Order: sequence, then structure tokens, then C-alpha cells
Amino acid sequence: MKKVMLLMAMVVGSFAYVSAQVAGPQIEFERIEHDYGTIDQGANGKTEFVFTNTGTEPLIISKAKGSCGCTVPTWPKEPIAPGAKASVEVKYDTKRV
Repeated sequence: MKKVMLLMAMVVGSFAYVSAQVAGPQIEFERIEHDYGTIDQGANGKTEFVFTNTGTEPLIISKAKGSCGCTVPTWPKEPIAPGAKASVEVKYDTKRV
């Protein structure tokens, strides 16, 4: 009887774990901010924000927007497969300041 109860508990626990996982694409960044420090006028700073699609379906980024006119993001236009890594490049354009 104990073995049956243990087996039932494992089956129910496994079902709860699987159903709790979110279906669809999920984006997880390695870091979410960057300090450019001091940049000379006319120079450009660049950085990359690497991310992973931790979801179960391809991730499509349709738009990326900088927080001001001086930051210009470039993102992948093709779908990112589940488990794949990609990056958003952000250029700090001092000519726009």
C-alpha cells in the first residue's frame, strides 16, 4: 500500500511540475544594464545584451526601443529557437545627444 501511495504522489507531483511550466517563448537576459562610463563627443559606445530563449517555442522580437534618442538597439530579425542564445546590440550615439 505504501508503494502505491508513493507512486501516486510521484505521478501527481510530476503532473503538477509539467503543468506549471509556461508554454511559449521566454526571454532571459544574462544582464539587463550597462554603464558606458565616460564617452568622448563623436565617439560611439557599443555593448551587447545576450539572452536565451528559455521557452518551448521560437522567440520573435518584433521591436526594440532605446530609452532615449541616443541609444540605438539592433536585434535579431529571425526567430530564436528554444534553448538558443542571441543578443541585442545597443549603440550609444554621442552625435544624437
